[in-house]
This record gives sequence, C-alpha cells and structure tokens, in this order.
Amino acid sequence: MQKMPVLFVLVEKYADWEGAFLAADIMTNTEKNGLVVKTVGVQTSTPSSIGGFKTQTDYMLEDAPEDFAGLVLIGGETWRMPEVEKVSILVRMAVEKNVPIGFICDATVFAAKHGFLNKIRHTSNLLSDLREYCAEAYTNKASYIKEQAVSDGGIVTANGDAPAEFAYLMAKALKLASEEEIEDSFVAHKHGFYARCGRKPEWQSYLDEE
Repeated sequence: MQKMPVLFVLVEKYADWEGAFLAADIMTNTEKNGLVVKTVGVQTSTPSSIGGFKTQTDYMLEDAPEDFAGLVLIGGETWRMPEVEKVSILVRMAVEKNVPIGFICDATVFAAKHGFLNKIRHTSNLLSDLREYCAEAYTNKASYIKEQAVSDGGIVTANGDAPAEFAYLMAKALKLASEEEIEDSFVAHKHGFYARCGRKPEWQSYLDEE
C-alpha cells in the first residue's frame, strides 16, 4: 500500500524541536494509518535547523506532491522573509483539500499575515506580535486564545514551547492512532516515561523495580 505523505515545510533556520514529536508519532504509527513524513524545502533543499542539523528535504516547494494527507509548517527564524511567501500557495491547496494543517511558533505569524487565522480560534507566541506584524491582514484578535496549542476547523496552532501539545492535537486531527494511544504518547512527551508507565497497569513492573 502506498503511504500518503504528511508534508513538513522546513525553512532555513527551522526550529528542529517543534516538529520532532509529531514526526515520530506519524512514523511510529505508519503501518496503522498509512501516513509517512515527507519534508519540503523552500529557500534551499538542505535547510539548516536552529540546532545545527542539516536536512536533505524530499521535495522543493515547486515539486511538492499535490496529493497529501496533512501539512505542517514548522517555526523558524526566516518565516518573515520574502522568499517564503510562496508557501501560502501550498497552504491554500491544503485548505481546499480540507486536510489537517499545523502552524507552530513563527509559522503562526505567517498564517496570520495570509489570513488563515481570521475565521478560527487560534494561538501564537504573542497576540501583540500578530497585531503589529500582520497589521490589517489580521482581523481576528477576539479569537486569540492564551493556550499552548489550539485546534479549530482542522487547523492547529501552537507557540514555540508547545511541541508536545502541538503533536497531540495534530495526531488527533490526522487520526494517527486510537484516542488512548494518542493520549499515552502525549503523557510520555510532556511528562516522561514513568508518567506513561503509571497509566498502564501492565507496565507497573517498570515502576516497582529497584
């Protein structure tokens, strides 16, 4: 069975930690849901992350497949540069296809600038940043929510310190696994291995060993 891609857009100086939990959750469950992670470059086919990782992307933006199951825009330091403006075309395609879309950290500012947050509840790093940078393009301050991550209308937004919450809400939107499995992964990502063990009676031996 050919697996459907979830496209991760990686700009230069992307925030590598912000999509790590979600990417791992997708690939861990790939045999169950038929989804696979594929990366898309914008300024270069080998973007470097804030943490110094250099990624060989699967596609450049111009070559990205038109058939995909989800779209994820990872935050980074270059979302306000002119050369990333063309990513909005891919986002509009995702909206038309009604597939889950995720914006995290400064990618939420990009989303606001292009009007993608004007009809949904959402969050970001700072409301003031959306209002000042996006100006009249952003008209939905009443629906801004001070939460780590927010899901509405098939779109997930999150601040840059919310990779676990972002992964949790995107996993639900993408239907990666059962509700219990998604919850277990979130607890592990957010609170650690032993917190996850405490939720599962069959794993109690891990807690009881000396």
